[in-house]
Amino acid sequence: MSAAPKLRSVDLSLAHEHGLTTEEYQVILDHLGRTPTFEELGVFSVMWSEHCSYKSSRVHLGRLPQTGPAVLQGPGENAGAVDIGGGMAAIFKIESHNHPSYIEPYQGATTGVGGILRDIFTMGARPVANLNSLRFGNADHEKTPFLLKGVVAGVGGYGNSVGVATVGGEVCFDPGYKGNILVNAFTLGVVRADRIFRAAAKGDGNPVLYVGSKTGRDGIHGASLLASSEFKDESEQMKPTVQVGDPFTENLLIEACLEVLAGDDVVAIQDMGAAGLTSSSVEMASRGEVGIVLDLDRIPLREASLTPYEMLLSESQERMVLVVKKGREQVVEEIFTRWGLDCVVVGSITGSGRFVATYRGETVVSIPVAALTDAAPKYERPIQAPTTRPAPLDLSGLAEPGDLTAALVALLASPSLCSRSWVYQQYDCYVGANTVVGPGGDAAVVRVRETGGALAMTVDCNSRYVALDPYLGTQHAVLEAARNVWVTGARPLAISDCLNFGSPEKPEVMWQFSRAIDGMRDACLALDIAVISGNVSFYNDTQGVSIPPTPTVALVGLVEDAARTAKVALPGAGAAIYLLGEGRPELEGSEYLIQRFGVTGDHPPKVDMAAERRAGELCCGLIADGVVSCAHDVADGGLAVAMAEMCLAGAVGMRVAVPVDGRADAALFGESGARILVAAAAAAAQQVEQRAAAEGVPCRRLGESGGTRLVIAAAASGDVLIDGSIEELQSGWRSTLAAIAEGRYVAPRPTR
Repeated sequence: MSAAPKLRSVDLSLAHEHGLTTEEYQVILDHLGRTPTFEELGVFSVMWSEHCSYKSSRVHLGRLPQTGPAVLQGPGENAGAVDIGGGMAAIFKIESHNHPSYIEPYQGATTGVGGILRDIFTMGARPVANLNSLRFGNADHEKTPFLLKGVVAGVGGYGNSVGVATVGGEVCFDPGYKGNILVNAFTLGVVRADRIFRAAAKGDGNPVLYVGSKTGRDGIHGASLLASSEFKDESEQMKPTVQVGDPFTENLLIEACLEVLAGDDVVAIQDMGAAGLTSSSVEMASRGEVGIVLDLDRIPLREASLTPYEMLLSESQERMVLVVKKGREQVVEEIFTRWGLDCVVVGSITGSGRFVATYRGETVVSIPVAALTDAAPKYERPIQAPTTRPAPLDLSGLAEPGDLTAALVALLASPSLCSRSWVYQQYDCYVGANTVVGPGGDAAVVRVRETGGALAMTVDCNSRYVALDPYLGTQHAVLEAARNVWVTGARPLAISDCLNFGSPEKPEVMWQFSRAIDGMRDACLALDIAVISGNVSFYNDTQGVSIPPTPTVALVGLVEDAARTAKVALPGAGAAIYLLGEGRPELEGSEYLIQRFGVTGDHPPKVDMAAERRAGELCCGLIADGVVSCAHDVADGGLAVAMAEMCLAGAVGMRVAVPVDGRADAALFGESGARILVAAAAAAAQQVEQRAAAEGVPCRRLGESGGTRLVIAAAASGDVLIDGSIEELQSGWRSTLAAIAEGRYVAPRPTR
């Protein structure tokens, strides 16, 4: 269904084609007291779609903590906002653009970036940083190179051109995404806390202005049919439902909107995102508890032949809706015209409480706003735990490697752990001159010039953990994100989530979703942070097979002094290496286990949230006080991989001794939470130990940095377990991603 279906009488069959159920169509008849017009059916189909109405997730999302001391704006607006001191606020949000990016990877990724940018500057904030979370099928799948290159080029092509730094992200490969990739885009902006704009329309008679690009046929049914249903054989033929972005127009739109919002003429502003003109108008009217009337004859069009249905449902990019004070239309129009953008009065606010659209003198839509929003369907879908579980891990059948150095080299060269430089070298990471810590570390750090502080940001999710246990796995996602900002010297403020799951019509998927919500809630409560914005992406299924559950967490933290941050790279020779925290490494669920043996075990590592917080806050305090300038969380790949990453980043070796209790490979490559590596100058080493003891955090001195080799010995016996040069460690680590993109990657066979 590439555009509007041929105009015909509205009936149940046509409602089904629009993705509405028999019961939903009957409710529409009850709301209207008549048969809807063709245009009204289209409006209901998009506003009641899963993508726009959250009809399967709303009953669960309310369990998430949404308020806190730093929260200025929680869910319900274009993005969330937190207080960052000095009269300034950070505005941020993460969203998905999954299905479009699989069908047309370049345009799907560009419009994902463009859409999330608009959510930020719509609230009056200047965008300063982008992140992305990208997930593809297995690295040696025939379609992975095409999708990887297209998505990365799209992210860079839009972000670089629009002039906003892309400062970090994650790239993952798993067979579970081979038919349904994930492209999650995050943007952060800053604004004066007293100049945050909302999208609540007010003022009977106030004019409604359409600004930005002209309306075309691209994107029609993107929300209702593409983002709210699973992939089938015909889905790849739906390219016309993928929008086409123009970053240069977006750049003009950013500047024009920020100039207009600096004045006092705008009442409300809303991006035309999913469902286009319809959703933006309806959502503004709903938030303000008013009505709105649109004259479709005044919509700027690319083609004069567009029908009212197409105008209402088009998802053409770089368009906004503004409500301005009556009599100030010309002032606003002059600003947008000066920036070379269309600006047209297309309607007005009313006290009727109805969404009305006219065309050529006839009313084609007249629907109560509440029927499209508050009264949208809300389902409590059946929930059922899976009846089958992964097999427990039998270590007796898995032989330890005879050469642990070779095992580390292979692990570093794996698609999940190799260098991401092939990706981020295609991005402009420093435009704006605010980037303090760029890609390649645990979290990016961006300076806030107005306060002298900085903001750390990261995106995280180990979907393998979530698949094994959605509750614990989602807790791990939140806690790893927190560790990633703690190790830069930042204090966690709040998160935005992008909840990527399969079909909500499957009870097992809804069980995963519900348990993930509970895990996120409990982790956030333990850290005293809130979920202030986000997105739910359901129907990530292909031919009935769901993706691994992927609740992506984007976390933002505050650095009080931008001059006091830490990086992953070892600073040089002679630094004392410490392990903070008490996490016990486990092979179950580890990257090592899946890469080497092709099995996962039946559970992720255990979680100790109190221990996480103690270790993280200690690390953050040591950095803020200038005691530590190098820190790295221990995550995928375990202790040996974390050490290797510190050596590779700083081109400096280290010689350490680690405790071994049982299998050496478990001590080296086993995973857990609540572990952080720090490097301190010799003169500061005693302070690390004293502070750790005072705060009740286990602290073990492992060795020191220096030389050009990573040497890891067993603490008790002194036996050398790993001895590899930096050159040897980086051989596969640097080249794997390029090999994947070029279709040259050959996956090693698991060892048994």
